[in-house]
Amino acid sequence: MARHELQHVDQPQFFEDMFPYDAIPRIVFNGKIHEEIDGQLVTFDPAELQTRDLWISDTTFRDGQQSLPPFTVEQTARAYDYLARLSGPQGVIRQSEFFIYSEKDRDAVHACQDLGHRFPEITAWIRADEGDFQLVRDMGLKETGVLTSCSDYHVFTKLRLDRAKALDRYLGLVKQGLDAGVRMRCHLEDVTRADIDGFVIPFIQRVMELSEQVPEHLKTKVRLCDTLGFGLTYPGVALPRSIPKLVHRMIHEAGVPSSRLEWHGHNDFHKVHINAATAWVYGCDICNTSLFGFGERTGNPPTEGAVFEYIGIKGTMNGMDTTVISEAAEYFRTVMNLHIPPTYPFVGTQFNVTRAGIHADGLARDERIYNIFDTRKFLGVPPRVAITDKSGADGIAHWVNEFLGLKGNERIKKTRMAPIMRWVTDQYNIARRITTISDEEMEEQIREHLPEAYMAYKHRTGQSR
Repeated sequence: MARHELQHVDQPQFFEDMFPYDAIPRIVFNGKIHEEIDGQLVTFDPAELQTRDLWISDTTFRDGQQSLPPFTVEQTARAYDYLARLSGPQGVIRQSEFFIYSEKDRDAVHACQDLGHRFPEITAWIRADEGDFQLVRDMGLKETGVLTSCSDYHVFTKLRLDRAKALDRYLGLVKQGLDAGVRMRCHLEDVTRADIDGFVIPFIQRVMELSEQVPEHLKTKVRLCDTLGFGLTYPGVALPRSIPKLVHRMIHEAGVPSSRLEWHGHNDFHKVHINAATAWVYGCDICNTSLFGFGERTGNPPTEGAVFEYIGIKGTMNGMDTTVISEAAEYFRTVMNLHIPPTYPFVGTQFNVTRAGIHADGLARDERIYNIFDTRKFLGVPPRVAITDKSGADGIAHWVNEFLGLKGNERIKKTRMAPIMRWVTDQYNIARRITTISDEEMEEQIREHLPEAYMAYKHRTGQSR
Protein backbone atom coordinates (compact mmCIF):
# COMPACT_ATOMS: atom_id res chain seq x y z
CA MET A 1 0.00 0.00 0.00
CA ALA A 2 1.52 3.31 -1.12
CA ARG A 3 2.03 5.96 1.54
CA HIS A 4 0.24 9.24 0.82
CA GLU A 5 1.74 12.54 1.88
CA LEU A 6 -0.24 15.56 2.99
CA GLN A 7 -0.66 18.04 0.14
CA HIS A 8 -0.25 21.68 1.12
CA VAL A 9 -2.41 24.10 -0.86
CA ASP A 10 -2.66 27.88 -1.02
CA GLN A 11 -6.37 27.82 -1.88
CA PRO A 12 -9.04 25.47 -0.52
CA GLN A 13 -10.33 22.66 -2.76
CA PHE A 14 -14.12 22.94 -2.82
CA PHE A 15 -14.73 20.58 -5.78
CA GLU A 16 -16.97 23.24 -7.28
CA ASP A 17 -17.28 21.30 -10.53
CA MET A 18 -19.23 18.73 -8.48
CA PHE A 19 -20.76 21.04 -5.83
CA PRO A 20 -21.60 24.36 -7.50
CA TYR A 21 -23.65 26.18 -4.88
CA ASP A 22 -25.66 28.09 -7.49
CA ALA A 23 -26.56 24.84 -9.27
CA ILE A 24 -27.66 21.35 -8.24
CA PRO A 25 -24.75 19.05 -7.25
CA ARG A 26 -23.56 17.16 -10.31
CA ILE A 27 -23.37 13.38 -10.42
CA VAL A 28 -19.96 12.62 -11.90
CA PHE A 29 -18.91 9.12 -12.97
CA ASN A 30 -15.25 8.12 -13.18
CA GLY A 31 -15.83 5.65 -15.98
CA LYS A 32 -17.81 2.67 -17.13
CA ILE A 33 -19.73 0.38 -14.77
CA HIS A 34 -19.14 -3.37 -14.90
CA GLU A 35 -21.73 -5.88 -13.70
CA GLU A 36 -21.72 -9.68 -13.99
CA ILE A 37 -24.95 -10.90 -15.58
CA ASP A 38 -25.59 -14.54 -16.44
CA GLY A 39 -21.91 -15.31 -15.97
CA GLN A 40 -20.79 -12.58 -18.37
CA LEU A 41 -19.19 -9.24 -17.52
CA VAL A 42 -21.52 -6.58 -18.91
CA THR A 43 -20.40 -2.96 -19.26
CA PHE A 44 -22.68 0.06 -18.78
CA ASP A 45 -21.46 3.43 -20.02
CA PRO A 46 -22.78 6.32 -17.86
CA ALA A 47 -21.83 8.72 -20.66
CA GLU A 48 -24.91 7.44 -22.50
CA LEU A 49 -27.08 9.09 -19.83
CA GLN A 50 -26.39 12.40 -21.56
CA THR A 51 -27.86 11.20 -24.85
CA ARG A 52 -30.75 9.13 -23.49
CA ASP A 53 -34.15 10.79 -23.12
CA LEU A 54 -34.69 10.25 -19.39
CA TRP A 55 -38.06 11.39 -18.06
CA ILE A 56 -40.47 11.17 -15.15
CA SER A 57 -43.99 9.77 -15.07
CA ASP A 58 -46.45 10.53 -12.30
CA THR A 59 -48.69 8.33 -10.15
CA THR A 60 -49.89 10.93 -7.61
CA PHE A 61 -53.51 10.47 -8.71
CA ARG A 62 -53.34 6.68 -8.79
CA ASP A 63 -50.91 5.07 -6.33
CA GLY A 64 -50.56 8.30 -4.35
CA GLN A 65 -54.33 8.71 -4.14
CA GLN A 66 -54.69 5.13 -2.86
CA SER A 67 -52.81 6.03 0.31
CA LEU A 68 -54.58 9.29 1.17
CA PRO A 69 -58.02 10.70 1.92
CA PRO A 70 -59.91 11.22 -1.36
CA PHE A 71 -58.87 14.29 -3.34
CA THR A 72 -61.58 16.66 -4.43
CA VAL A 73 -61.81 17.46 -8.13
CA GLU A 74 -60.44 20.94 -7.40
CA GLN A 75 -57.50 19.53 -5.41
CA THR A 76 -56.64 17.09 -8.18
CA ALA A 77 -56.67 19.85 -10.78
CA ARG A 78 -54.49 22.09 -8.61
CA ALA A 79 -51.95 19.33 -7.97
CA TYR A 80 -51.90 18.46 -11.67
CA ASP A 81 -51.30 22.13 -12.47
CA TYR A 82 -48.30 22.14 -10.12
CA LEU A 83 -46.89 19.11 -11.94
CA ALA A 84 -47.34 20.84 -15.30
CA ARG A 85 -45.57 23.98 -14.09
CA LEU A 86 -42.76 21.95 -12.53
CA SER A 87 -42.33 19.83 -15.66
CA GLY A 88 -41.56 22.74 -17.94
CA PRO A 89 -42.05 23.02 -21.71
CA GLN A 90 -39.82 20.02 -22.49
CA GLY A 91 -42.01 17.62 -20.52
CA VAL A 92 -39.52 16.23 -18.02
CA ILE A 93 -42.65 15.04 -16.17
CA ARG A 94 -44.28 13.65 -19.29
CA GLN A 95 -47.27 11.57 -18.19
CA SER A 96 -49.63 11.21 -15.24
CA GLU A 97 -51.94 8.27 -14.60
CA PHE A 98 -55.46 8.51 -13.20
CA PHE A 99 -58.18 6.24 -11.90
CA ILE A 100 -61.29 6.45 -14.10
CA TYR A 101 -63.69 4.15 -12.22
CA SER A 102 -66.07 6.61 -10.57
CA GLU A 103 -67.87 9.65 -11.89
CA LYS A 104 -65.74 11.77 -9.59
CA ASP A 105 -62.56 10.20 -11.04
CA ARG A 106 -63.70 11.07 -14.54
CA ASP A 107 -64.69 14.61 -13.50
CA ALA A 108 -61.16 15.08 -12.16
CA VAL A 109 -59.67 13.91 -15.46
CA HIS A 110 -61.89 16.37 -17.37
CA ALA A 111 -60.92 19.20 -15.00
CA CYS A 112 -57.23 18.50 -15.64
CA GLN A 113 -57.79 18.26 -19.40
CA ASP A 114 -59.55 21.61 -19.33
CA LEU A 115 -56.33 23.25 -18.07
CA GLY A 116 -54.89 22.70 -21.53
CA HIS A 117 -51.41 21.55 -20.50
CA ARG A 118 -49.36 19.58 -22.99
CA PHE A 119 -47.44 17.90 -20.17
CA PRO A 120 -47.96 15.73 -18.28
CA GLU A 121 -50.14 13.73 -20.69
CA ILE A 122 -53.15 12.19 -18.93
CA THR A 123 -53.30 8.40 -19.02
CA ALA A 124 -55.42 5.78 -17.25
CA TRP A 125 -54.80 2.74 -15.05
CA ILE A 126 -56.98 -0.37 -15.21
CA ARG A 127 -57.09 -3.99 -14.16
CA ALA A 128 -56.70 -6.77 -16.74
CA ASP A 129 -60.42 -6.69 -17.40
CA GLU A 130 -62.34 -5.98 -20.62
CA GLY A 131 -64.94 -3.94 -18.74
CA ASP A 132 -62.21 -1.68 -17.39
CA PHE A 133 -60.78 -1.23 -20.88
CA GLN A 134 -64.16 -0.04 -22.14
CA LEU A 135 -63.90 2.87 -19.68
CA VAL A 136 -60.64 3.90 -21.34
CA ARG A 137 -62.29 3.85 -24.76
CA ASP A 138 -65.26 5.84 -23.49
CA MET A 139 -62.91 8.49 -22.08
CA GLY A 140 -61.02 8.74 -25.37
CA LEU A 141 -57.62 8.40 -23.66
CA LYS A 142 -54.63 7.50 -25.83
CA GLU A 143 -52.79 5.35 -23.27
CA THR A 144 -53.56 3.19 -20.26
CA GLY A 145 -51.60 1.12 -17.83
CA VAL A 146 -52.92 -2.41 -17.28
CA LEU A 147 -52.18 -4.51 -14.22
CA THR A 148 -50.30 -7.61 -15.38
CA SER A 149 -49.32 -9.24 -12.09
CA CYS A 150 -46.36 -11.51 -12.74
CA SER A 151 -45.18 -13.27 -9.58
CA ASP A 152 -46.65 -16.65 -8.67
CA TYR A 153 -47.78 -15.06 -5.39
CA HIS A 154 -50.22 -13.03 -7.48
CA VAL A 155 -50.92 -15.36 -10.41
CA PHE A 156 -51.72 -18.45 -8.36
CA THR A 157 -52.88 -17.00 -5.03
CA LYS A 158 -54.54 -13.66 -5.86
CA LEU A 159 -55.86 -14.31 -9.37
CA ARG A 160 -56.31 -18.08 -8.88
CA LEU A 161 -54.91 -18.76 -12.35
CA ASP A 162 -51.92 -20.64 -13.69
CA ARG A 163 -49.16 -19.04 -15.76
CA ALA A 164 -50.64 -19.98 -19.13
CA LYS A 165 -54.07 -18.59 -18.29
CA ALA A 166 -52.56 -15.38 -16.90
CA LEU A 167 -50.44 -14.91 -20.01
CA ASP A 168 -53.43 -15.47 -22.29
CA ARG A 169 -55.54 -12.97 -20.34
CA TYR A 170 -52.85 -10.31 -20.44
CA LEU A 171 -52.05 -10.79 -24.12
CA GLY A 172 -55.74 -10.69 -24.97
CA LEU A 173 -56.10 -7.27 -23.40
CA VAL A 174 -52.94 -5.96 -25.08
CA LYS A 175 -54.33 -7.10 -28.45
CA GLN A 176 -57.64 -5.43 -27.68
CA GLY A 177 -55.83 -2.17 -26.94
CA LEU A 178 -53.78 -2.32 -30.11
CA ASP A 179 -56.89 -3.04 -32.20
CA ALA A 180 -58.64 -0.04 -30.62
CA GLY A 181 -55.69 2.29 -31.19
CA VAL A 182 -54.90 2.65 -27.48
CA ARG A 183 -51.31 2.38 -26.30
CA MET A 184 -50.97 -0.23 -23.55
CA ARG A 185 -48.54 -0.10 -20.64
CA CYS A 186 -48.02 -3.48 -18.97
CA HIS A 187 -47.50 -3.09 -15.21
CA LEU A 188 -45.45 -6.11 -14.09
CA GLU A 189 -46.73 -6.18 -10.53
CA ASP A 190 -44.37 -7.83 -8.00
CA VAL A 191 -41.63 -8.32 -10.60
CA THR A 192 -38.91 -8.50 -7.91
CA ARG A 193 -40.49 -11.77 -6.68
CA ALA A 194 -41.29 -13.19 -10.12
CA ASP A 195 -39.77 -16.00 -12.19
CA ILE A 196 -37.97 -13.84 -14.74
CA ASP A 197 -36.97 -16.63 -17.15
CA GLY A 198 -40.02 -18.81 -16.62
CA PHE A 199 -42.78 -16.19 -16.98
CA VAL A 200 -41.75 -12.55 -17.27
CA ILE A 201 -39.46 -12.74 -20.30
CA PRO A 202 -41.68 -15.18 -22.27
CA PHE A 203 -44.67 -12.89 -21.66
CA ILE A 204 -42.89 -9.67 -22.57
CA GLN A 205 -41.28 -11.20 -25.65
CA ARG A 206 -44.78 -11.93 -26.94
CA VAL A 207 -45.89 -8.40 -26.08
CA MET A 208 -42.96 -6.99 -28.06
CA GLU A 209 -43.82 -9.25 -31.01
CA LEU A 210 -47.35 -7.81 -31.03
CA SER A 211 -45.89 -4.30 -30.98
CA GLU A 212 -43.88 -4.96 -34.13
CA GLN A 213 -47.15 -4.83 -36.06
CA VAL A 214 -48.19 -1.29 -35.03
CA PRO A 215 -46.80 2.26 -35.47
CA GLU A 216 -44.44 3.73 -32.90
CA HIS A 217 -47.07 5.71 -31.02
CA LEU A 218 -48.96 2.48 -30.23
CA LYS A 219 -46.03 0.27 -29.24
CA THR A 220 -46.55 -1.19 -25.76
CA LYS A 221 -44.55 0.02 -22.77
CA VAL A 222 -43.42 -2.11 -19.84
CA ARG A 223 -43.42 -0.94 -16.21
CA LEU A 224 -41.28 -2.86 -13.72
CA CYS A 225 -43.23 -2.73 -10.45
CA ASP A 226 -41.19 -3.34 -7.31
CA THR A 227 -44.42 -3.76 -5.38
CA LEU A 228 -42.95 -4.56 -1.96
CA GLY A 229 -39.64 -2.72 -2.32
CA PHE A 230 -37.52 -5.86 -2.65
CA GLY A 231 -35.31 -4.43 -5.41
CA LEU A 232 -31.58 -4.13 -4.69
CA THR A 233 -28.77 -2.14 -6.30
CA TYR A 234 -25.75 -4.10 -5.05
CA PRO A 235 -23.38 -5.72 -7.58
CA GLY A 236 -23.72 -9.48 -7.69
CA VAL A 237 -27.25 -9.71 -6.25
CA ALA A 238 -29.31 -12.50 -7.82
CA LEU A 239 -32.50 -12.11 -9.82
CA PRO A 240 -35.29 -11.31 -9.35
CA ARG A 241 -34.10 -8.67 -6.84
CA SER A 242 -31.17 -7.23 -8.82
CA ILE A 243 -32.22 -4.01 -10.53
CA PRO A 244 -29.22 -3.87 -12.91
CA LYS A 245 -29.78 -7.47 -14.00
CA LEU A 246 -33.53 -7.05 -14.29
CA VAL A 247 -33.24 -3.95 -16.49
CA HIS A 248 -30.53 -5.56 -18.61
CA ARG A 249 -32.54 -8.73 -19.18
CA MET A 250 -35.65 -6.78 -20.12
CA ILE A 251 -33.74 -4.83 -22.75
CA HIS A 252 -31.49 -7.56 -24.15
CA GLU A 253 -33.60 -10.69 -23.64
CA ALA A 254 -37.22 -9.50 -23.64
CA GLY A 255 -36.52 -6.89 -26.33
CA VAL A 256 -37.93 -3.81 -24.57
CA PRO A 257 -36.27 -0.58 -25.76
CA SER A 258 -35.02 1.71 -22.99
CA SER A 259 -37.47 4.36 -24.22
CA ARG A 260 -40.41 2.08 -23.37
CA LEU A 261 -39.13 0.70 -20.07
CA GLU A 262 -40.32 2.23 -16.78
CA TRP A 263 -39.50 1.72 -13.09
CA HIS A 264 -42.11 1.89 -10.31
CA GLY A 265 -40.92 1.28 -6.75
CA HIS A 266 -42.07 1.22 -3.13
CA ASN A 267 -40.25 2.23 0.02
CA ASP A 268 -40.75 -0.79 2.27
CA PHE A 269 -36.99 -1.10 2.86
CA HIS A 270 -36.05 2.60 2.60
CA LYS A 271 -34.62 2.11 -0.90
CA VAL A 272 -37.28 3.72 -3.04
CA HIS A 273 -35.29 6.64 -4.45
CA ILE A 274 -31.94 4.94 -4.98
CA ASN A 275 -33.66 1.99 -6.64
CA ALA A 276 -35.39 4.30 -9.11
CA ALA A 277 -32.18 6.21 -9.83
CA THR A 278 -30.33 2.92 -10.36
CA ALA A 279 -32.93 1.81 -12.90
CA TRP A 280 -32.32 5.08 -14.77
CA VAL A 281 -28.55 4.54 -14.78
CA TYR A 282 -28.73 0.96 -16.03
CA GLY A 283 -31.02 1.60 -18.99
CA CYS A 284 -34.61 2.30 -17.90
CA ASP A 285 -35.57 5.70 -19.36
CA ILE A 286 -38.76 6.32 -17.38
CA CYS A 287 -38.99 6.81 -13.60
CA ASN A 288 -42.49 6.63 -12.08
CA THR A 289 -42.96 8.92 -9.06
CA SER A 290 -45.50 10.53 -6.76
CA LEU A 291 -45.48 14.02 -5.26
CA PHE A 292 -43.74 13.92 -1.86
CA GLY A 293 -43.52 10.13 -2.05
CA PHE A 294 -47.18 9.55 -1.17
CA GLY A 295 -48.18 6.05 -2.22
CA GLU A 296 -49.65 2.80 -1.00
CA ARG A 297 -48.15 1.61 2.31
CA THR A 298 -44.63 3.09 2.46
CA GLY A 299 -44.92 5.22 -0.66
CA ASN A 300 -43.38 5.64 -4.11
CA PRO A 301 -40.27 7.44 -5.38
CA PRO A 302 -40.81 11.13 -4.55
CA THR A 303 -41.20 13.35 -7.60
CA GLU A 304 -39.05 16.09 -6.13
CA GLY A 305 -36.25 13.61 -5.47
CA ALA A 306 -36.36 12.40 -9.07
CA VAL A 307 -36.34 16.00 -10.31
CA PHE A 308 -33.09 16.81 -8.51
CA GLU A 309 -31.60 13.44 -9.47
CA TYR A 310 -32.40 14.22 -13.11
CA ILE A 311 -30.69 17.61 -12.85
CA GLY A 312 -27.66 16.03 -11.15
CA ILE A 313 -27.34 13.38 -13.87
CA LYS A 314 -28.08 15.59 -16.85
CA GLY A 315 -26.44 18.79 -15.64
CA THR A 316 -29.44 20.82 -16.81
CA MET A 317 -32.85 21.81 -15.48
CA ASN A 318 -34.27 21.42 -18.98
CA GLY A 319 -36.83 24.16 -18.40
CA MET A 320 -38.14 22.93 -15.03
CA ASP A 321 -39.23 25.45 -12.36
CA THR A 322 -38.17 23.77 -9.12
CA THR A 323 -39.61 26.53 -6.91
CA VAL A 324 -43.03 25.05 -7.73
CA ILE A 325 -42.07 22.13 -5.45
CA SER A 326 -42.32 24.40 -2.40
CA GLU A 327 -45.62 25.87 -3.58
CA ALA A 328 -47.10 22.42 -4.03
CA ALA A 329 -45.89 21.25 -0.63
CA GLU A 330 -47.50 24.25 1.06
CA TYR A 331 -50.78 23.51 -0.72
CA PHE A 332 -50.68 19.86 0.36
CA ARG A 333 -50.01 20.92 3.96
CA THR A 334 -52.42 23.80 4.39
CA VAL A 335 -55.30 23.15 2.00
CA MET A 336 -55.31 19.37 1.66
CA ASN A 337 -54.28 18.90 5.34
CA LEU A 338 -51.73 16.22 4.47
CA HIS A 339 -48.80 15.61 6.77
CA ILE A 340 -45.30 16.07 5.40
CA PRO A 341 -42.66 15.30 8.09
CA PRO A 342 -40.87 18.52 9.08
CA THR A 343 -37.43 17.13 8.20
CA TYR A 344 -38.51 15.51 4.91
CA PRO A 345 -35.92 16.37 2.22
CA PHE A 346 -36.57 19.46 0.07
CA VAL A 347 -40.13 20.11 1.30
CA GLY A 348 -40.28 19.58 5.06
CA THR A 349 -40.70 22.85 6.95
CA GLN A 350 -37.35 22.25 8.66
CA PHE A 351 -35.39 20.35 6.00
CA ASN A 352 -32.66 23.01 5.98
CA VAL A 353 -33.03 24.21 9.58
CA THR A 354 -30.09 23.63 11.92
CA ARG A 355 -30.18 23.65 15.71
CA ALA A 356 -26.56 23.27 16.75
CA GLY A 357 -24.68 26.47 17.51
CA ILE A 358 -21.55 25.29 15.71
CA HIS A 359 -23.62 24.66 12.58
CA ALA A 360 -25.18 28.10 12.84
CA ASP A 361 -21.71 29.62 13.07
CA GLY A 362 -20.78 27.75 9.91
CA LEU A 363 -23.87 29.03 8.12
CA ALA A 364 -23.01 32.59 9.13
CA ARG A 365 -19.48 32.22 7.75
CA ASP A 366 -20.46 30.52 4.49
CA GLU A 367 -23.86 28.97 3.67
CA ARG A 368 -22.17 26.28 1.62
CA ILE A 369 -20.85 24.65 4.79
CA TYR A 370 -24.27 23.46 5.97
CA ASN A 371 -26.66 23.95 3.04
CA ILE A 372 -26.97 21.42 0.22
CA PHE A 373 -27.30 24.05 -2.55
CA ASP A 374 -28.77 27.54 -2.85
CA THR A 375 -32.17 26.59 -1.50
CA ARG A 376 -33.36 30.20 -1.89
CA LYS A 377 -32.80 29.99 -5.64
CA PHE A 378 -34.17 26.51 -6.32
CA LEU A 379 -36.86 26.15 -3.65
CA GLY A 380 -37.49 29.68 -2.43
CA VAL A 381 -36.44 28.61 1.08
CA PRO A 382 -33.36 30.12 2.81
CA PRO A 383 -31.38 28.07 5.34
CA ARG A 384 -32.59 28.75 8.87
CA VAL A 385 -31.63 28.17 12.49
CA ALA A 386 -34.05 26.91 15.15
CA ILE A 387 -33.44 28.13 18.70
CA THR A 388 -33.12 25.44 21.37
CA ASP A 389 -30.82 24.76 24.33
CA LYS A 390 -28.19 23.62 21.78
CA SER A 391 -28.12 26.86 19.76
CA GLY A 392 -25.61 28.89 21.78
CA ALA A 393 -24.62 32.47 21.02
CA ASP A 394 -23.73 31.62 17.41
CA GLY A 395 -27.15 30.18 16.72
CA ILE A 396 -28.96 33.11 18.29
CA ALA A 397 -26.80 35.65 16.45
CA HIS A 398 -27.45 33.93 13.13
CA TRP A 399 -31.21 33.77 13.77
CA VAL A 400 -31.44 37.44 14.75
CA ASN A 401 -29.38 38.71 11.82
CA GLU A 402 -31.29 36.56 9.32
CA PHE A 403 -34.63 37.72 10.75
CA LEU A 404 -33.55 41.37 10.52
CA GLY A 405 -32.14 40.80 7.00
CA LEU A 406 -28.69 42.12 7.91
CA LYS A 407 -25.68 41.28 5.76
CA GLY A 408 -21.91 41.81 5.97
CA ASN A 409 -20.84 44.65 8.23
CA GLU A 410 -24.46 45.42 9.10
CA ARG A 411 -24.76 42.19 11.08
CA ILE A 412 -25.05 42.61 14.85
CA LYS A 413 -22.21 41.05 16.84
CA LYS A 414 -23.13 38.17 19.10
CA THR A 415 -21.86 40.03 22.18
CA ARG A 416 -24.93 42.29 21.88
CA MET A 417 -27.13 39.20 22.03
CA ALA A 418 -26.22 38.49 25.67
CA PRO A 419 -29.67 39.43 27.11
CA ILE A 420 -31.43 37.24 24.56
CA MET A 421 -28.96 34.44 25.23
CA ARG A 422 -29.66 34.64 28.98
CA TRP A 423 -33.40 34.50 28.36
CA VAL A 424 -33.05 31.41 26.16
CA THR A 425 -30.78 29.72 28.70
CA ASP A 426 -33.22 30.41 31.51
CA GLN A 427 -36.05 28.88 29.47
CA TYR A 428 -34.29 25.52 29.50
CA ASN A 429 -32.26 25.57 32.74
CA ILE A 430 -34.78 27.22 35.05
CA ALA A 431 -38.19 26.80 33.40
CA ARG A 432 -37.24 23.28 32.23
CA ARG A 433 -38.65 23.95 28.78
CA ILE A 434 -38.60 21.03 26.31
CA THR A 435 -39.90 22.76 23.15
CA THR A 436 -38.22 24.89 20.48
CA ILE A 437 -38.37 28.66 20.94
CA SER A 438 -40.97 29.99 18.51
CA ASP A 439 -40.34 32.68 15.90
CA GLU A 440 -42.84 34.92 17.65
CA GLU A 441 -40.98 34.62 20.96
CA MET A 442 -37.68 35.45 19.30
CA GLU A 443 -39.18 38.47 17.59
CA GLU A 444 -40.43 39.73 20.96
CA GLN A 445 -36.93 39.35 22.43
CA ILE A 446 -35.46 41.38 19.56
CA ARG A 447 -38.07 44.08 20.05
CA GLU A 448 -37.25 44.27 23.77
CA HIS A 449 -33.45 43.99 23.74
CA LEU A 450 -32.50 45.42 20.30
CA PRO A 451 -35.20 48.09 19.86
CA GLU A 452 -33.30 50.32 17.40
CA ALA A 453 -32.48 47.40 15.09
CA TYR A 454 -36.04 46.15 15.39
CA MET A 455 -37.59 49.51 14.48
CA ALA A 456 -35.22 49.85 11.52
CA TYR A 457 -36.33 46.41 10.33
CA LYS A 458 -40.02 47.35 10.68
CA HIS A 459 -39.46 50.58 8.78
CA ARG A 460 -37.48 48.84 6.04
CA THR A 461 -40.17 46.21 5.54
CA GLY A 462 -43.04 48.72 5.58
CA GLN A 463 -44.46 47.51 8.92
CA SER A 464 -43.78 50.64 10.97
CA ARG A 465 -47.28 52.06 10.69
